[in-house]
Amino acid sequence: MPGYDLHTHTVLSDGTTTPEENVRAAVALGLEGLGVTDHDTTAPFERALAAAEGTGLEIVPGTEFSAELDESSVHVLGYWVDPADAPLQEEMDRLRNERSRRAEQIVARFNDLGIAITFARVQEIAGAAPIGRPHIARAVIETGAATEPSEVFDRWLQDGGPANVPKYAVDPVAAVELIRGAGGVAVVAHPGLYGKGNAGLADDVIEAMAAAGMAGIEADHPDHDEEVRARYRDLAAALGLVVTSGSDFHGERKALRLGEATTSRARFEELRSHRG
Repeated sequence: MPGYDLHTHTVLSDGTTTPEENVRAAVALGLEGLGVTDHDTTAPFERALAAAEGTGLEIVPGTEFSAELDESSVHVLGYWVDPADAPLQEEMDRLRNERSRRAEQIVARFNDLGIAITFARVQEIAGAAPIGRPHIARAVIETGAATEPSEVFDRWLQDGGPANVPKYAVDPVAAVELIRGAGGVAVVAHPGLYGKGNAGLADDVIEAMAAAGMAGIEADHPDHDEEVRARYRDLAAALGLVVTSGSDFHGERKALRLGEATTSRARFEELRSHRG
């Protein structure tokens, strides 16, 4: 399977597979390259690079950086960031610390709603990964209050939901600037999945991010229907952005399969040309 899957996760954020397992799967599929894009961390870089050594698979180190606009999450993929960049690492440390604080508050809200989960169990589920809402959702499922993570999000954890707590995050333009400052290439992730009812990220926000140096837009995400893809492809063309694609693989946590969506070599090389 040719192409580059530029959006995957591991146990070092909210995935269920290791960096090594993802590399083995990508090699077995015949992928040309694999984006390693865990949330707010550069921790999997060395493990993925070591696992891919001698395989011919190109590792594209990146992070999915958490930003927020009007109390709604906006994720920005940052490829080829320098793991030693102090401003980026300081911001990611702050985000991870805030995740823990927020998780404690969400657990308390679930308890108030009569769903008996504990922060200690959420920590156990997260393991070495930064705590996120998917880990809390798994704890809720263990109580029998829900059967699927999507049910937990739809009923309690979506933006504005009864158990959700707004999180600290920088705005999307600042996220682009941080990624660019760390020598990286910024791409807005799955823009059609933001806002109430997945109305999508507004054009003027994407225009502001592009003006700050963003290079691409993940228009061809598996969860985008053709209408949404066409909308963001057209916007990419108007703004001179590279259209990218990735599976957004999370292992068993989501139905999406590694390699399900890939970026062509031509588009990948265009994206790479934006490296500082």
